[in-house]
Amino acid sequence: MLVTGGSSGLGLAIAKEFAEQSARVVITGRRQEQLDEALVSLGNDATAIAADVSNASDLAALFSRIESLHGRIDVLVANAGMGEITPLGKITEAVFDRVFNTNVKGVTFTVQGALPLMGQGSSIVIIGSTASMNPGPGLSVYGATKAAIRAMVRSWVLDIKGSGIRINLLSPGPVDTQSLRSMLADDAEQIIQAFSEKSTLGRIGEAHEIGKAVAFLASDASSYINGVELFADGGASQV
Repeated sequence: MLVTGGSSGLGLAIAKEFAEQSARVVITGRRQEQLDEALVSLGNDATAIAADVSNASDLAALFSRIESLHGRIDVLVANAGMGEITPLGKITEAVFDRVFNTNVKGVTFTVQGALPLMGQGSSIVIIGSTASMNPGPGLSVYGATKAAIRAMVRSWVLDIKGSGIRINLLSPGPVDTQSLRSMLADDAEQIIQAFSEKSTLGRIGEAHEIGKAVAFLASDASSYINGVELFADGGASQV
């Protein structure tokens, strides 16, 4: 199985969940040093391959290497993504392109490139976000990328009808990762407290909880679930 953006945060938590279930895990990320550090926690059956999902040649090399190593992909978790807080009036072309290239272009060509290596019973889980519905101030560009992926999944399940491959979207709410805290910068504690108060569980998520939700969508336990957007956000999107 392949987890993009698997060297830290949600991606690494997802990879750990599958490694604990004895899956042969391949993780990708842009920085080889960070990938090598992540491998220490994933066991001997894991492999790290440096790749930027927004780069077509990187993706081609990635899938060629996976085909050589394993011959197929049973589970694809398209997790690689990024976000920046940029309010209207300060959105630059560089910010727009950077976020869309990773979150939309990257996911699109990751899924398309993986399909030839997938077959009956395979599963694709794309990591979305509750920002697809409620992006909040400064997150219009990020939220738009996640809404775009939601629309794409609804079309893609029709495009590959009959293949036996399922595609679902797992959309977390705020999860306590270093990337979230870095994005929130000096306001992190205050904003996390506000997120916690909005949740019907009174807290934000933990990365391992997202890993377990992804594992469910990837497994035969969800064999009749296809094309859904499952929110893992402590109920915040329901109230």
